[in-house]
Amino acid sequence: MRIPSQLCFLASLVLVIHAGPISQPSDKDEATHYLKSFYNLTDVTDETTAVRREAIQLTEKMKEMQKFFGFKVTGKLDKETMEMMKKPRCGVPDVAAYSTFEGKPKWQTNKLTYRILNYTPDMSVAEVDTSMEKALQVWAKVTPLKFTRIYSGTADIMISFGTRYHGDAYPFDGPQGTLAHAFAPSLAIGGDAHFDDDEFFTFRSSKGFVLFLVAAHEFGHSLGLSHSNVRGALMFPTYSFTDPNHFSLPSDDIRGIQSLYGKRPNRDRTPIQPDPEVPTTPNACDPNLILDAVTTLRGETMFFKDSFFWRRSPSRSVTQLPIKRFWLNAPNNIDAAYEDPVQDKLFFFKGRQVWAFNGINLVPGYPKTLSSFGLPSSVRKVSAAVHVKSSGKTLLFIDKVYYRCVKCYIYLYSGTNVYEFGLYSKKYLRELKNNFFLPC
Repeated sequence: MRIPSQLCFLASLVLVIHAGPISQPSDKDEATHYLKSFYNLTDVTDETTAVRREAIQLTEKMKEMQKFFGFKVTGKLDKETMEMMKKPRCGVPDVAAYSTFEGKPKWQTNKLTYRILNYTPDMSVAEVDTSMEKALQVWAKVTPLKFTRIYSGTADIMISFGTRYHGDAYPFDGPQGTLAHAFAPSLAIGGDAHFDDDEFFTFRSSKGFVLFLVAAHEFGHSLGLSHSNVRGALMFPTYSFTDPNHFSLPSDDIRGIQSLYGKRPNRDRTPIQPDPEVPTTPNACDPNLILDAVTTLRGETMFFKDSFFWRRSPSRSVTQLPIKRFWLNAPNNIDAAYEDPVQDKLFFFKGRQVWAFNGINLVPGYPKTLSSFGLPSSVRKVSAAVHVKSSGKTLLFIDKVYYRCVKCYIYLYSGTNVYEFGLYSKKYLRELKNNFFLPC
């Protein structure tokens, strides 16, 4: 069969066009796009002051984003901020704390309908149906809300899968970016939930995005909740895998949805249990305070107690946060911690296990056993750890004390006291209270 010469020319032309290098967006371009999408960064139209005003606005929006995620607020595009910007997430913009959308929009009835308009090819029809029903029941179990599926007409919550430009003003961005978005309660598009079919959705596997988890988050928006800045909350903006068979709605989300619709009136309603990740907040000025661990991290100092930590910046400002707001996969009540600045890793010890983090991300392959660090199997826990920058050595202590290196000093923590020694002279210098570095 002879191919027309025009088609041959067209094919060769296409090859030439695609043979050239494709320019990749810079980190600044990606950050600008992220802040426009989720933090209302706007374009500057006045050309005479555009450069300066754009830089100022970008810095302020960067600070807003860093504050939301509990990062060090610098207004600079550091590694930690860029890593968060690259995480798969919901397409709805962020606001502070567990909260509702501006004006607290909510449905004026507790009886809502939903309709599934189409399906993803990644899953069976039955799996999609089950995922959506289960995701809605997450919210029904703790409120008076009841959801009924309809198969024709307009439902309160219209559910659909689409790619790129899919019928609203918020196009999707392809794989590994925005997973889905939903609209707050209102007329027309209000309540509707859209899922990016460029993503790979699964029923329960960690190899992909579990549709139930993504849908449960989006339906929170459909009911009136905005994003939470509490790590571990369902309404936290970024995706995190949880086995759907062991999922339970965190207390932050329960309080949020019940602030709109109240509690489930039936006897079998799900009570709000004390959040195991947010116990009584430790008091830095408690004279009986005994810290669990202390370490440095990228120029800051971290003090750990129970499920909280204090972060002390070089400027000596101190903030207190739940551990899991910063390191979602970290354990609470850690035994010891240290930073290896050469590897840019932070290590946590608890019991017979050790966790390693690069920034806020768990390093693949962790947690590991203590024996992987060369310790004998008889060791049940590490009481203290320290990395000495000058020698590059890490010291692990099997004892009831904690050592920490700061510049040319080493601090020995014991009970409610801390003892200061010269790192090289090994001379005892003074005795302090163990909250000496905390604001009291």
